[in-house]
Amino acid sequence: MGLTSETTVDVVAAVAVVCVALLVWVWPRLAKRGVRHVLGRLAAIGVTQITIIAAFACWLNSSYQFFGSWGELFGNVDTAPVGVTQAADHNGDGLTGVSVKGALVQPASDEQLNRVSGLPTGDPAVNGKVESVKVIGRRTGVVDPAFVYLPPQYFQKAYARQRFPVVVALSGYPGSIFNLAQYLRVSQTAGQLQKSGQMQPTIMVMIRPTIAPPRDTECVNVPGGPQTETFLAKDLPQALKSAYRVGHDASAWGVMGYSSGGTCALQLTMRNPHVYTTAAALSPDYRIKDDPTTGNLFGSGLDRVNRVNGHDLMWRLKHLPVPQVSVLVAESKHGERGYPQTLAFIRAVKAPMRVVSILPESGSHNFPTWVREMPAALKWMNQQLTFPQDVVPRHLHPKKGHSTVRAEGTGPKPTTSTRK
Repeated sequence: MGLTSETTVDVVAAVAVVCVALLVWVWPRLAKRGVRHVLGRLAAIGVTQITIIAAFACWLNSSYQFFGSWGELFGNVDTAPVGVTQAADHNGDGLTGVSVKGALVQPASDEQLNRVSGLPTGDPAVNGKVESVKVIGRRTGVVDPAFVYLPPQYFQKAYARQRFPVVVALSGYPGSIFNLAQYLRVSQTAGQLQKSGQMQPTIMVMIRPTIAPPRDTECVNVPGGPQTETFLAKDLPQALKSAYRVGHDASAWGVMGYSSGGTCALQLTMRNPHVYTTAAALSPDYRIKDDPTTGNLFGSGLDRVNRVNGHDLMWRLKHLPVPQVSVLVAESKHGERGYPQTLAFIRAVKAPMRVVSILPESGSHNFPTWVREMPAALKWMNQQLTFPQDVVPRHLHPKKGHSTVRAEGTGPKPTTSTRK
């Protein structure tokens, strides 16, 4: 039984119910004086409490996917064999044509995906498709689960050689790709916007920045520890480019997230403008600091101060050249604690960097608030990302001699970046 499966939750809940019933049944026998009976009562209460807590914890984990497997729960994180990307034929069928052995994107279990409501079904060329995969970092050796939304155009013959823009969506901490799909409604919202013509066909990649659970590594390359920034800024784009028809230029790449995932989105974009040129951050922080969940992120020695400053975005805006990127920040005026910091960040941004904001009057640090902000954030990102002009070379296309170039006047028109 998987840690997040409904069967596990039901079994643990059933054990808790049985323990409660047994406690009620045997209590009269234990209600006597003497060391044996006192110890018996304590043991019965302890076992019952443990099973009740375990049942609640299993239900909570199944709902929010804090830990995806028993191995993660006990700290046994899978490590991938580092290999060379295999050549792949891109035929518009997602992972079809990608060699599983040695590939940087591999099919994964659909267990979590099957529990997400509102995902596209039927013909992918009509409704699009969401795939459950695992991404393998060639440099870091990280194995991270992901959901990938492919728009209907990805499967249509007219777009068989066309590359697509990408938005990487990051969960907060503790969080998971299930939260992104089920509670933030990333693929569902993007699909609706694209279907109504408010967003160009875009590939949405839902992934968690927590690459070494249960530790919160934020988006930092920890000295002697997890290399989260390298995975998200180098390994992830390389893996996606090896498996999907995505744009190769940074102008086609954006990243978004909520809470610490929003913090990560800003960090990645401002620190790696050659990889991500657009970011949308919902309720982010503007600097990364150590806390009990992160441990020591920046190491020690003479370089510690430089590492800390390098992940303080206000410090970067004041002391370093400003990157040519576009960012969106969202924070509620009432109900969230980061509103003053958000205003300070907005005031600190200067050209050539651009910033826009979503500042609702009220809202809490939770999914209902972020879901309200998602459509506006995605539509804004759509205006910043350039629809790739590069196409898949004909020699990589399986139907040689068949012209699959998009017909004149059909499909999405290239979007010119509004970035100054």
